[in-house]
Amino acid sequence: MSWLSRFSLAQRALIGLMSIIALAFGAIAIPQLKQQLLPTIELPMVSVLAPYQGASPDVVEKQVVEPIEDNLEGVDGITGVTSTAAEGNAVIMASFDYGNDTKQLVADVQQAVNRARAQLPDSVDPQVIAGSTDDMPTVVLAVTSDKDQQALSDQLDRTVVPSLEDIDGVGRVTVAGVRDLQVTVTPDDGKMAKAGLTSAALGQALQAGGATVPAGSFDEDGSNRTVQVGGGFTSLGQIKDLMVAGGPGKKPVRLGAVATVRQEQAPADSITRTDGRPSLAVSVTMDHDGSAVAISDAVKDKLSGLRKDLGAGSTITVVSDQGPAVSKSIHGLTTEGALGLLFAVLVILLFLASVRSTLVTAVSIPLSVVLALVVLWTRDLSLNMLTLGALTIAIGRVVDDSIVVLENIKRHLGYGEEREQAILAAVREVAGAVTSSTLTTVAVFLPIGLTGGMVGELFGSFSITVTAALLASLLVSLTVVPVLSYWFLRAPKGTPADAEEARRKAEEKEERSRLQRFYVPVLRFATRRRLTSVLIAVAVLVGTFGMAPLLKTNFFDQGEQEVLTVKQELKPGTSLAATDAQAKKVEKLLGGIKGVKNYQVTIGSSGFMAAFGGGTDTNQASYQVMLDDAASSEDVQDRIEKGLGGLSGVGTTTVSAGDGFGSQDLSVVVKAADGDVLREAAGRVRDEVAKLDDVTDVTSDLAQSVPRISVKANSKAAAAGFNDATLGAAVGEAVRGTTSGKAILDDSERDVVIRSAEPATTLAELRGLRLGAVKLGDIADVKLVDGPVSMTRIDGQRAATISAKPTGDNTGAVSADLTAKLDKLKLPAGATASIGGVSSDQDDAFASLGLAMLAAIAIVFMLLVATFRSLIQPLILLVSIPFASTGAIGLLVLTGTPMGVPAMIGMLMLIGIVVTNAIVLIDLINQYRKQGYGVVEAVVEGGRHRLRPILMTALATIFALLPMALGVTGEGGFIAQPLAVVVIGGLITSTLLTLLLVPTLYAMVELRKERRAKKKAAKRAAKSGADTAGHGDADAEDSEKKDKDGDKSPEPAGV
Repeated sequence: MSWLSRFSLAQRALIGLMSIIALAFGAIAIPQLKQQLLPTIELPMVSVLAPYQGASPDVVEKQVVEPIEDNLEGVDGITGVTSTAAEGNAVIMASFDYGNDTKQLVADVQQAVNRARAQLPDSVDPQVIAGSTDDMPTVVLAVTSDKDQQALSDQLDRTVVPSLEDIDGVGRVTVAGVRDLQVTVTPDDGKMAKAGLTSAALGQALQAGGATVPAGSFDEDGSNRTVQVGGGFTSLGQIKDLMVAGGPGKKPVRLGAVATVRQEQAPADSITRTDGRPSLAVSVTMDHDGSAVAISDAVKDKLSGLRKDLGAGSTITVVSDQGPAVSKSIHGLTTEGALGLLFAVLVILLFLASVRSTLVTAVSIPLSVVLALVVLWTRDLSLNMLTLGALTIAIGRVVDDSIVVLENIKRHLGYGEEREQAILAAVREVAGAVTSSTLTTVAVFLPIGLTGGMVGELFGSFSITVTAALLASLLVSLTVVPVLSYWFLRAPKGTPADAEEARRKAEEKEERSRLQRFYVPVLRFATRRRLTSVLIAVAVLVGTFGMAPLLKTNFFDQGEQEVLTVKQELKPGTSLAATDAQAKKVEKLLGGIKGVKNYQVTIGSSGFMAAFGGGTDTNQASYQVMLDDAASSEDVQDRIEKGLGGLSGVGTTTVSAGDGFGSQDLSVVVKAADGDVLREAAGRVRDEVAKLDDVTDVTSDLAQSVPRISVKANSKAAAAGFNDATLGAAVGEAVRGTTSGKAILDDSERDVVIRSAEPATTLAELRGLRLGAVKLGDIADVKLVDGPVSMTRIDGQRAATISAKPTGDNTGAVSADLTAKLDKLKLPAGATASIGGVSSDQDDAFASLGLAMLAAIAIVFMLLVATFRSLIQPLILLVSIPFASTGAIGLLVLTGTPMGVPAMIGMLMLIGIVVTNAIVLIDLINQYRKQGYGVVEAVVEGGRHRLRPILMTALATIFALLPMALGVTGEGGFIAQPLAVVVIGGLITSTLLTLLLVPTLYAMVELRKERRAKKKAAKRAAKSGADTAGHGDADAEDSEKKDKDGDKSPEPAGV
């Protein structure tokens, strides 16, 4: 790679111009980078929502869930199916592996659902829903007003929605929370009887009158004309004027003459309030090219105008906003990166004692970072916590190559060599080692692309960013640094004109330095007492394994959050009104909690979020609590939990950090074919989970049975002209109404529902329901029976999930304790229990990253073999890797930082980082060996000359990462601190071992090779009868003695 330096020195003006152009191009591209909280991740699930109004869970399971599940079995790529049949609703979630073609899977699932439609009840219209992190709303506004919700919704559609849609980067704006309108037809029983009509006849007339029938086409005067009969209802007047055929012997009558027709709100299945007032939600979602920060700022700028447009009595509250969180993370990581850059530059200045040399080296940092950002821009990647964290971490590494190159250039200039010759000679000596060391660091990120799962999706852009920065730093070190050195560096003052004299004085000065006076005797001791040195190293390694039990483990550390989620669940079967009454108690509590900025509650169905595990029942309520900027999420959470503990009648409540995504809960999945067995097994597992020391909020989703009303026709029904089907229609009309057609009103499709004037609201009223000349209670058995609230199936088997929230940060220890308890637990015959949730995610991630580390070691080994053309020397270098874990684990234990996925990524990085210094050292030792130096003396000379660049690169990286490890800003996100701690700890121990253990092992291996070679030479000489055999053995012994005693050979020329 030294040819790059020759070209650069020959084309200095061109290199300078290209550097300026790169910086200018970066200045244009960087502002265009979209800013997000996380990289775009396609969620590995497709959900099917299938409402079935009025159906019980067992009916939903038989008639909706099973047909859809059967058709999903034929879809390739699906790894599991979880179905929940609840009151009037079915949710089927099909999961698959990350990285699959989500669009194709969604299309395949849609086809499977379409095939299942023929087997589904007519009123069931399933929806297929898939999503990604981009579908999470960037900004959510809550709008309250003195107007009724429908009028407010119409005003929002006219004013707020178009204004927000005009913002660059906004994909869609939706208004949620408004109750649908329906056309209600209420028959007058007296007038209906007089006209000889029944509700069924009324329904048939509405369906027939509102139909649109295509009747074909014909050609006339050269034009083709289609014929359409009917056209549907487009006004209430048309419905009222519909003529309905009367009973036998009766004249047709207008529908409006026997029933009232009006447009009204449909029955509520959920209630939403913000800060205690009924509200509508306006969700702003960005498109693929959108930036969360830009959208957030634009929405804030428009808020004052939007408030004026809505008028007095209306308020707009920002309930959720990704923008500030993204801005804080970017500002925090940028600050930590800038501090790291400053510290790295100070370290270089301290060692080189030259402002010019420091600036030449430091220029590689902005250039490398800018080039990496340009790569992100060209690949349409965003600036998020992962990519920005990667750049911050890379700051400590991008300077390494330049340090090694510049330090060697400065050394050669001190030897009195001509400037251009000195630069070329210096680069030629280290170019191979620098290239090899950078490629080994880059190579460890290749396996991340093969890791898969959430880790692969999250850290894919992280890997690309670090790789781009490191490759850019290699290019800069071999092109820009030599050119800048030519322009700005000179030989030290007082350097003799004679090159040999200059070299001698420079070497003497270096030998007198404090570092050399301390390091060289220690290195000579290590190389003489090789066995002792190795035993000390082994003891250190054993100590490392001894620290492992002290290490905490988790999946991800969520860090400080600005949002808390509260979930409330009352007794199954609780009505929406009763849940609302209890929710108001929680709202009153939240309103008085210090640190709560605002809150929003949704009672009942969570709508779209039901597809991703949200609530669907009237006994549930969920709260999103926004915190003040200065508030601590942990303190506020403690206050809320303490307050909830003092409320009575509010049911079961849980409080968690974050917005509900990325759950950190433990879970155990219990399966059994028989319902009673499942209930008993789930109870036993829940009891065992509750016994764990470090968990709280132990819950089970196994629904209890609740009373429901059963209506079955008896022997008198047939005589009255009824059966189960006709009774169902009559009871449905009396309870919830019967949908009997559609109408297009105000450009929106509305259901036309026939509903009784006096709907039954109690068991007694239902029994007394008049059906012509008889009552329902006379022709049917109407009674309370027990039935399930919901039924869950996983891969076709009945299942229950027991969940618990870990209270500490050592999830791994809790998981191990849980596993031990489950192994000892005796379950009923036919039941099984398996651990899922965060434990399963953590195990999968650690297993994947473990394989990635093995793959990285293999790749690094192959690169080293190619570099040194030897199998033995690369093995010596790989010894640095296990010893890097000594410092990494030690610092994790010392700081109390858990070993999670970010820390494992740090371990993966260390594999490439720790061998870089060893490569530079061994490469120089080999150069000395080629010049005829003995093994030990070559090792000592190589160590002495590489001591300064090795310490500089290690300390520059350590100090660059120090602000991140200390969490100076506290905004580094879930990745920065653990990763920085691991890299710093690993670098401390691996650097010490590189300077001492690697030379020692090298000396052991090479001396052994020499002895074996000399013995073979002696045997060959003896066989040939040569007289010089004895003389040769004496020379060999003398050579080894010289090595052991540290023969003072003259300084090597040309190195």
